Amino acid sequence: MKTGGQKNGAWGRRVGLLAGAAALAAVGWTLREVPAALGARPSGERANRVRRSKQFRDGAFRNTAPSSILPPGTSRRVVRELLFGKAPRKPRLPVPLMTPGASAGGDLDAIWYGHSSALIEIEGRRVLLDPVWSERCSPASFTGPRRLHPPPVPVYELPELDAIVISHDHYDHLDMATVRLLTRTQTAPFLVPLGVGAHLERWKVPASRIVELDWDEETTVSGIRFVATAGRHFSGRAFRRDQTLWASWVIAGKRRKVFYTGDSGYFDGYAAIGAAHGPFDLSVVQIGAYSRGWPDIHMTPEEAILTHLDVRAGVLLPVHWGTFSLAPHAWSEPIDQLWREAKERDVRLVVPRPGERVAVDDPPAVDGWWQTIV
Repeated sequence: MKTGGQKNGAWGRRVGLLAGAAALAAVGWTLREVPAALGARPSGERANRVRRSKQFRDGAFRNTAPSSILPPGTSRRVVRELLFGKAPRKPRLPVPLMTPGASAGGDLDAIWYGHSSALIEIEGRRVLLDPVWSERCSPASFTGPRRLHPPPVPVYELPELDAIVISHDHYDHLDMATVRLLTRTQTAPFLVPLGVGAHLERWKVPASRIVELDWDEETTVSGIRFVATAGRHFSGRAFRRDQTLWASWVIAGKRRKVFYTGDSGYFDGYAAIGAAHGPFDLSVVQIGAYSRGWPDIHMTPEEAILTHLDVRAGVLLPVHWGTFSLAPHAWSEPIDQLWREAKERDVRLVVPRPGERVAVDDPPAVDGWWQTIV
């Protein structure tokens, strides 16, 4: 006959086994989407287009200038800084969010949603850049860099879009969950660099909604001309890199022009883009996630100013900061340095709160809002 203690012990073991089984089931459930999130490699005619690209050499896409992701001898220092650096990686207070108001009637507005996600309203058309609405930029929902602030509006509240532009396939720019939502809630085509369409097709985006471009190729959507232009970066969602292309983008209406860098290190290609396609009314420029450990593939705030000047743009909208901490620097360091450099170089800068509408012809003065929450 079992004693009360034996019965309790047996019950406890059963509860423990059930809890363990439930935990394993939960892990399995969260991992189920990881293979799909990794995307797919180009195949068939898409792979043939990739191989024909002059950017594709020796089995991978290449930058125009030699570029190292991690120069020799820097990896250990980079890991140490990322794990043990003392710079504040998140704000002390919540990031202030805004709900976009109505347009004042101009023909060029911008709304920054956070990181590199932004809406460009140009001559009555709406173009969404690098939409990432997930909590983490990662193939798994339980790990990876977490947002410092929620999106200012949910995906289903976005206005009707005319085009969705992707710069490259890294997780903080191409998010499977967001793409799937946009596929269901919008009808706009996805404009992507060469090879990236393979990911989208795996995620059930109709082929009719995928437009893939090599550098210097262009297409017109709803009267807006899009040109895929050069960048200095890399690609990959798993262990094999550079099987898909990365790009900057020219977005041009009849009267207004916007240039978006995507992710890139500084290089002389920006002056060539400015000469071929400029001047621009607005530049949307990456300023964050730089490091001495990867100087070739992300630019510093000072280099962002040079990029803006090279492409001959009027107003500079900085992106790729303030949402995900992806480098050892303090979360607010990029915008502090950019503001200082912009004042020294007399560059017209706009720094909206996430969700705030900006009229490019009448941009608000920079008020240093981020400095109140550090």
